[in-house]
Amino acid sequence: MNPQNVTMELGGKTLSIETGKYAKQADGSVMVSYGDTRVLVTACSAKEAKPGQSFFPLTVEYSEKYYAAGKIPGSFMKREGRPSSEATLAARMIDRPIRPLFPEGYLNDTQIVATVMSLDTECDVESAASIGAAAALHISDIPFNGPTAAVRVGRIDGNYVINPTHEQLESGASDLEIFLAGTESAIMMVEGGAKEVPEEEVLGAILFGHEEIKKVCKKINDLREKAGVAKRTIEIPQLPAEIVSSVKEKAQSGLQQALQIREKQQRYQSIDELKTTVLESLVSESEKEADPTSASEKQAQVKEAFDDLKYHTMRQMILTQGTRIDGRDKTTVRPIWTEVGILPKAHGSSVFTRGETQVVAAVALGTGEDEQIVDNLIAKTMNPFMLHYNFPPFSVGECGRMGGTSRREIGHGKLAEKAIYNAFPSHDEFPYTVRIVCETLESNGSSSMASVCSTSMALMDAGVPFKKPVAGIAMGLIKEQDNVAILTDILGDEDHLGDMDFKVAGTADGITAIQMDIKIEGVTEEIMRTALTQAKEGRSHILGEMTKSISETRTELNEQAPRITTLSIPVDKIGMVVGPGGKMIKSIIAETGAKADIDDDGTVRVASNDSAASKRAIEMIEGIVAEVELNKVYKGIVKKVVDFGAFVGVLPNQDGLLHISEIAHERVRSVEDYIKEGDEIEVKVIDIENGGRIKLSRKALLDPPEGGIPPRGGSGKRPQPRQ
Repeated sequence: MNPQNVTMELGGKTLSIETGKYAKQADGSVMVSYGDTRVLVTACSAKEAKPGQSFFPLTVEYSEKYYAAGKIPGSFMKREGRPSSEATLAARMIDRPIRPLFPEGYLNDTQIVATVMSLDTECDVESAASIGAAAALHISDIPFNGPTAAVRVGRIDGNYVINPTHEQLESGASDLEIFLAGTESAIMMVEGGAKEVPEEEVLGAILFGHEEIKKVCKKINDLREKAGVAKRTIEIPQLPAEIVSSVKEKAQSGLQQALQIREKQQRYQSIDELKTTVLESLVSESEKEADPTSASEKQAQVKEAFDDLKYHTMRQMILTQGTRIDGRDKTTVRPIWTEVGILPKAHGSSVFTRGETQVVAAVALGTGEDEQIVDNLIAKTMNPFMLHYNFPPFSVGECGRMGGTSRREIGHGKLAEKAIYNAFPSHDEFPYTVRIVCETLESNGSSSMASVCSTSMALMDAGVPFKKPVAGIAMGLIKEQDNVAILTDILGDEDHLGDMDFKVAGTADGITAIQMDIKIEGVTEEIMRTALTQAKEGRSHILGEMTKSISETRTELNEQAPRITTLSIPVDKIGMVVGPGGKMIKSIIAETGAKADIDDDGTVRVASNDSAASKRAIEMIEGIVAEVELNKVYKGIVKKVVDFGAFVGVLPNQDGLLHISEIAHERVRSVEDYIKEGDEIEVKVIDIENGGRIKLSRKALLDPPEGGIPPRGGSGKRPQPRQ
């Protein structure tokens, strides 16, 4: 194959997709160039499915190479390790729009690998990787109903921007950031956050981005015309008509009854019992004994037919009868109860329960030394705000492995974190390190949106000056041709058997986070507009329920949380406060017990549960950076006595010279007749020379002796200072 490429402008930068030059043994491979970013994306798929395979085994890997940014990994092994949270999230965003576009019933192992080989922070690498994945699949022989493309949309000075730079996003210049993917005809996936932006303006950003997606999809189609190969022929096995008919006859009425049981575990038990009854009636014991292999195959077909019937029965109940699984109509939110302050030792806590979904949120407040170190391709930064989401197996009544954080937990936690962070006070307003942990105790419906609600209340309980409460809700979609039902506050089954999972979080005034995944070939503007309107109504209801437990943030921080006092020192004095090797700041911490963090701009944060300790640490720091003032009186310590006077420490890091002639009104023959090393004396600053040398006087504070100043060589007695 001769190398082929297509080129276009995307967001003011040149985008090029090239194939036929790299990784040619993969089923499909492209090198995506976007500015100076280079991402190699490959697609491989097994020629046939594994025997007994019952699901589509698609994996997406996003591999960040440190050489892409001219960096050497900081690990002991000096090799790239397991994917970072950012890489995991990027892999999820590549996966989500392409997964629904493989033919139903295609069960061959399929893997997408996006390798970041060069990084240009001016050009969005994740959109390049997503475009590359779609292009690699589209030109290959792998069955795929694409192509798709992806862009990131920002809004700067009121204008929508395609693929804003990393600097623009990090500086806060953009009041929204939305990553979206879609085909030429519809939107497939949305993920993003906003600073309380109204629904209509968020929808405007999505539609603006979709126009660019259409252009990229056309270019990928052009590349397929140049370099694409014929798609492989696949045979999707069909269930025997007699089995489908028999299962429907024996199970449909029972399924309709079972699907109306409100309690999840009882519903599942009833459905499982019905499935077992149908299996026993259609696959007899004599069949199993006569031909175990044939009987096993027939059992698998009966199970599949039963699951298909359950899928269609639930959907038809909603579309034709307007009846949901738990008996609600399309817009009703399940019953909610909440409570705050449930964990005595956490700095803030709450429980949020909506139907059969329950999340406990716990807040811990810390100082600068508790910040998370984030070391990625772009930069090494410190993160003072963390939200961690946990989903243990008992939350769905199952046994399971308790191990590392899953991709799902990382993704759900990041969405909830985005929703809260966009309504959170700035670090200048609230200079704490904040960690929130959301423990999912029950799940039947969106636990990520329950985490948003629970976190909002826990922060208010902690006394964090949270701007406004934030709530989240998950919307669903059932669509059969032109028959459409949009569902508020979906159950787990409605998510699994439905066509859309659309999560929207925000305050009463606007959206702070949004996520949408589509299982069909996209949704229209009309559907999105209706879903956003319905979500706002549901969110308003939830916010009202939350205020029953806590309506305003506490006026004071939790008594167990550290108190942070912020002060500012001159940048050129930072070294004095830190001291050589950190000696000075360590001594302050050791002496007072308070914590102290210093930023490069001279901001100092002193933290302690003991107000006296904080006060003492602040006094010590202020003393170090204070400037000596002319004509001001100081109480100093005699540091050293010399023949011509003494050196007196007037501030922690500043000494002045008390000349022998300024010790007393009479002539002083021996300095030690008047003062000794270690004495505490009052002195006045009488001069500050250009070089910064300080001249002090003691006699300026003493009354002249009665009868005038004694002659040279006077009594030598120490005159008493004025009272």
